[in-house]
Amino acid sequence: MPALAQKYDELVCTTRTRMGLLIAAVATMMVLGTVYAWSVYKIPLMKSHGWSPLQVSFTFSLSILFLGISASVGGRFIDRASAGAVARIAALLFGGGTVLAGVADQTGSLGLLWLGYGVIAGIGNGLAYLVPVAVLVRWFPDRKGTVTGFAVMGFGLGAAVSGQVAPLLVEKIGIARTFYGAGLLFFAVLFIASFWLKNPVRVCFIDPKAPKSAQSIDLGSALGMNQFYLLWAAMFLNILAGIALIGNLSPLAQHQLAITPVAAGSIIFAASVCNGVGRLLAGWVSEKIGRPRTFALLLLTQMPCFLLLAHISNAWMFTGVCCYIMLCYGGGFGTMPSFAADTFGTKHIGKIYGVILLAWGIAGGVGPLLIELGRCKWGTFTEPLYLATVGLGIGVLAVMLYKKPDLGRV
Repeated sequence: MPALAQKYDELVCTTRTRMGLLIAAVATMMVLGTVYAWSVYKIPLMKSHGWSPLQVSFTFSLSILFLGISASVGGRFIDRASAGAVARIAALLFGGGTVLAGVADQTGSLGLLWLGYGVIAGIGNGLAYLVPVAVLVRWFPDRKGTVTGFAVMGFGLGAAVSGQVAPLLVEKIGIARTFYGAGLLFFAVLFIASFWLKNPVRVCFIDPKAPKSAQSIDLGSALGMNQFYLLWAAMFLNILAGIALIGNLSPLAQHQLAITPVAAGSIIFAASVCNGVGRLLAGWVSEKIGRPRTFALLLLTQMPCFLLLAHISNAWMFTGVCCYIMLCYGGGFGTMPSFAADTFGTKHIGKIYGVILLAWGIAGGVGPLLIELGRCKWGTFTEPLYLATVGLGIGVLAVMLYKKPDLGRV
């Protein structure tokens, strides 16, 4: 039996296996990232059914809220070596929820839209999102920042493709058929990728730079440390600002620049590409200058962008500012998995990072609604964008207060 176990380890512990896993992770993230192109559906749904901007925005908020909730719960199952099973359940939920969105459009049911795309697809998205992140840090302990950044880059690229393709499909075949086709495609890709996404049987690759005494702590211990709440707050505030823009980018661009939905889709495409690239770039940079410095820079450099955004009427400048915001927004997702793994260890990272992702769900639930409510109250996006700037400043302070713990004393 020991000889058979050794041969199995030799088979799975190969660079080829790790590359296959990485490809499956990127494919999964590209499918899940389509949720960030939701704003392209806002105006078509409003025109077709007479729904208000707030009602349609609530769908996206629900989706991100349940994404965070499901990720916080799903981590415990991934840590028990059933990552593939979690991914297959997620495929059914995300694909099925998207199909239900098509039924909602066809029947004119706002409640079904909230249930299908908001709740069911949101749960599927959260479960599926956590699987590649939790698995990859175990397969690539020597390149945690780079590899998780590369994987979650797919999330931004998925939004980029969907933001460009979805408006064209809506014009040609309608909203319902677009959702039907997308749901079936999403299920197929996620289901196939799930068979690659599994935890290693043993630790196959050791990080040569890691100290011999490197340890991991469980979720209960992490929740008793101030570092957990500082990371959670930094993540929450970065997402709150960025996702408020994502959820309203198409209407904001159309209103401020007086452009068509297809032209606004091009801005979403460019911003989403930067969202994806930022995840890879920040993960790589964090390997060079450290996670805390990287995250602080991401927050700090966004602040002048949010102050300027509401006053820009030039399309190229508007696009450039949005792209930089999305670069930093995505960078937060590229940095935080390895930031958490460096802080708490990798053994229980599924549970711990899952709870950190609850920040994504809460920020996604309130961010787009707050900017929409602010626009209704003040008549412009200016004041909500100013408030986002204040939040980013608080996030910088949270990172500055962070000090890496000595797990040997926990």
